[in-house]
Amino acid sequence: MRKPNPYDAHVGSRLRACRTLAGFSQERLGTAVSLSFQQIQKYEKGLNRIGASRLQQFAQILNVPPSYFFEDMPGVEQQPQARPEHAVVSEIEQDKSPVSRRQALELVRNFGKISDPTVRDRIFQLIKAAATSYSGKAEGEDEQPAAVAVAAPAGDEPA
Repeated sequence: MRKPNPYDAHVGSRLRACRTLAGFSQERLGTAVSLSFQQIQKYEKGLNRIGASRLQQFAQILNVPPSYFFEDMPGVEQQPQARPEHAVVSEIEQDKSPVSRRQALELVRNFGKISDPTVRDRIFQLIKAAATSYSGKAEGEDEQPAAVAVAAPAGDEPA
């Protein structure tokens, strides 16, 4: 079995991350560009090279600039990222654990669906506090997570 070209594999991994973040299945993305989900799999694994016109289609469907697929390319000088969510996707892609990578992408996608800014802010503060409580421990401290208090939005108090 042949080994994928590292550049094709990188573009494919960016396609997979963006597709997942956008909430598309391989089948749905394939249907949008008249391809089978197997062809999308081959693109994402870097086994098949994505042509320029097809890459432009993916960029339009997934609402990213075509340059997104080339950001963080190994061995290529980096340009500043245009949108902050691209930085999030780059950090998620660097995590080699498939479970946590999938969870992180789903978390970002679902967080964006929360329309109430107060709820969104409270969830953000909760996650930030939980992350700090786990990463800020001195060596030898108890492994139990610190309690995190998050006040309910006004008017949402239990009866």
